[in-house]
Order: sequence, then C-alpha cells, then structure tokens
Amino acid sequence: MSLGLWQDRPAAEVIRTAQVADELGFGEIWIGEMATFDAFALAAVVAERTRHAALTVGPLAVAVRDPVMIAMGAGSLTELTGRRVNVAIGSSSPVVVRQWHGRRQERTAQALAESAIALRALLTGQKAEVAGQVIRTSGFRLRTAPPGSPLTIAAFGPAAVRVAARHADRMVINLVTPKSAARLVQLLHDECRAARRPVPPVAAWVTAVVDPDPGAIEQLRRGLVAYLAVPGYSEMFAEAGFGAVVDFARTGPHPRDLLAAIPPEITGHVGLTGDVQAIEARLADYAAAGVDEIALVPGSGSRDPAGAATLAALAPHPSPAPA
Repeated sequence: MSLGLWQDRPAAEVIRTAQVADELGFGEIWIGEMATFDAFALAAVVAERTRHAALTVGPLAVAVRDPVMIAMGAGSLTELTGRRVNVAIGSSSPVVVRQWHGRRQERTAQALAESAIALRALLTGQKAEVAGQVIRTSGFRLRTAPPGSPLTIAAFGPAAVRVAARHADRMVINLVTPKSAARLVQLLHDECRAARRPVPPVAAWVTAVVDPDPGAIEQLRRGLVAYLAVPGYSEMFAEAGFGAVVDFARTGPHPRDLLAAIPPEITGHVGLTGDVQAIEARLADYAAAGVDEIALVPGSGSRDPAGAATLAALAPHPSPAPA
C-alpha cells in the first residue's frame, strides 16, 4: 500500500495507516513526498512503528533530489533501522519542481536516465562517475553499508517508459485507467524488446475506498484537480468519457471551480470504489491489463480514519481492522 498524504487529514495520521497495513500483512509500504513530511524522515518513523513490510521511498523528483542525496537517504535508513529500503524516482510535476522548489525542469527523461545510472552505482557501494547533460556527480561513495536498493522508475509518457525499460527494476504508474495501463505495459514490452532487456514488473498506485460516503468521494475528486489538464492525463480522462471537464480544466479555472465541475463518477475510472466485490472485479481489470502489483492508496476520513477499514477489507488475508 501507499500512504495517501491527504491534505484534508492530519499529517501524522499516515503513521497509523502504515501500522495498520503492516499488521494486516501488506508486504510493502510506499512512502511518497508531498507538502507534509520529508520522505526519508517519515520512512524512519514508519520503520520504527512497523515490523514486517518492506519500505519504498518515493518516487522522488530527480530535478529536486540529486543521486547522492537519494543514496545517502537510503543508506541512512538501511543502517539506522535495519530495514530493507527500496528507492523510486520520477519527474514529478511542474508545480512541485518549478513552483515549490524553484528548480528548472528540462530534459526530464534525460535527467531520469542519468539519475538512474548514478543511483545504480551508488546504491551498490560504488563511486558514480556521471558527467551527463543534466546530472553530474563524481568521487562520492557511501560510507554506510550500501543498501543495494532495487530501483523503481515512475513513468507515464513514452520517453519515461523508454527510460524505465532500460534502467528500472520495476516501473510504477499512477492514476491510470486499466485501458491506459494496458497501453503503458505494451509500450514497456516494446521498449524492452528493443533494448534486449527483460521486462521489469509494473506496479500501479490506485486510490481505494470501500463503500465510500460522499466525503470520501470528495477527497478523491480533490486529488484529480491537478491532473485534468496535464497532457497525457487529459487525453486519458477524455477517452474515459469526461471530455467536458477536461476542456474546462484546459481553460485554467480556479481550482475551486474546477473541483465543483468534476463529476463523482470519474473517481471510479482511476480508482477502486464500491463494495469489495466491485473492487475485486476492478482489480482483475488491472491484472488483465498487465499490471503485476497494485499499491493501494487508501482514502481516509471521519468514517474511516487512517483508511483502516478499507485496508482490512482489501488486505492479503482480510480481517477486522486493527483497533
């Protein structure tokens, strides 16, 4: 499962979400980074409060965190917590990179590829000598025990999928319909064939709420505001039958007005909503599309704090939610 980092919920609630997931037998906890916690700091706390699940930090924006920073974070976590730590990288959004951090976001696929090359060396305890077009690093080697972290690359467009085909141990996709997932999986297979490289597994982050109430649907709708006008995503939503709201999003409305225009039913096209049987059928659609792993992103609200009930209903071995 992946921590939701919902902006309308108390920030520290994600720690309880991680504990619940660990207690219910989820094998991996993804720890991303948004507007609340530093991802490595949060991962350290999650490591202290959980026992079994592997930890994946990211996807981390390669325009914000350089390979040495990422390798030091992973090495520190491994040495200080004794837990297995996976690393995920991606390009992130212009809002995060350009507005929040004031960084340039150019040649994103090139930056992703060069970061992957550097990390492949650094995470295994080697020096990374990379003098790329975007990423440069020389002479650094971890002083902690190398974590040997597998590398996951977030991809959506063709250029990023090409990078994943050449450098990733796993590719992750986010906020996709099964139909869009199938295209990305096929593209990955094609690129791996061209690179003469085995096809890495594909994971998908998918929001999930069992038996959602209006508040939960509102939360999921709010999470779509930033995506509706983004190239690639906008075409996907239009293909799913939501061309009118995509056209409105492209006019640059105030986020409040765009949120009001987003129909509730859109959430079920890129997420898992409904009863358990409906969600299981939707999961089968993703599996048929070639997705190997689903990372549930549980909604959280007053009716289901920390997403505990949703996680319990969809756990590997469903059981009552932990108290």
